[in-house]
Amino acid sequence: MESKNPVFSRTRRQAGAWSGPAPSPDMLQNMYDSPSYAPPSRPAFRTMTLDDVVVRGFLTLGTLILAAAAAWVLNVPPVFAIVGAVVALVLGLIASFTQSTNPALILGYAFFEGIFLGKISQLFEGAISGIVLQAVLGTAFAFGAVLTVYALRVVRVTPKLVKFTIAAAMAALGLVLVNLLVGIFNGVGLGLRTDSPIGWAFSIVMILIGCFFLLLDFDSVEQGVRQGAPEKFAWQCAFGLTLSLVWIYLEVLRFVSYFSDGD
Repeated sequence: MESKNPVFSRTRRQAGAWSGPAPSPDMLQNMYDSPSYAPPSRPAFRTMTLDDVVVRGFLTLGTLILAAAAAWVLNVPPVFAIVGAVVALVLGLIASFTQSTNPALILGYAFFEGIFLGKISQLFEGAISGIVLQAVLGTAFAFGAVLTVYALRVVRVTPKLVKFTIAAAMAALGLVLVNLLVGIFNGVGLGLRTDSPIGWAFSIVMILIGCFFLLLDFDSVEQGVRQGAPEKFAWQCAFGLTLSLVWIYLEVLRFVSYFSDGD
């Protein structure tokens, strides 16, 4: 028969099983005083919450935006943008393949990527007035649409979807590389980055791949919170979201330029 003693009930749940009658207070005290008794252990680390991801996401995106604004206002030379792109690529690859949660590494990526984005955005804006605002709004719309689709479970993230997204991204990047190599000889490559139906279609595919990566990012955040991932994992989630948003922004910027007239 279950004892109605609340102290004993709690002790029974914590210490395991007790098949005999309810112990006396002296027996309980002896158990607590025993060297072999250990109270329930607490987690060795604070688990990640959604707020952690939001805060670190703002820090990462804020660093990127401030660096981009500085590069734009200061009108940095194009060589600075090239250096920033190369450094950001290296840091991004390290953070991706090592699943790093190092804040310095991730914020460093955001800083150098921001320099590159700031200069590229300035060049596009100089050629087509208002295009940067359109690209920013387009990226924000894509983010909101994908978040809605994920929240409503219109598309579920499955292992098959993950494999498809990664394979599609690798194929697309492979085509970009081939396009660059062929462009050395004929000036236009495969036509993937030209103002043509092929170029339009390829940009749409690239935007969709970026949106699929956002789906994977949202799922990573949800699974991390649900499974009690360490707090530091929020940095990797923030990095993934930033990487996907940069991908989408650059592709939207290019796509909008196809249908905009220069000054």
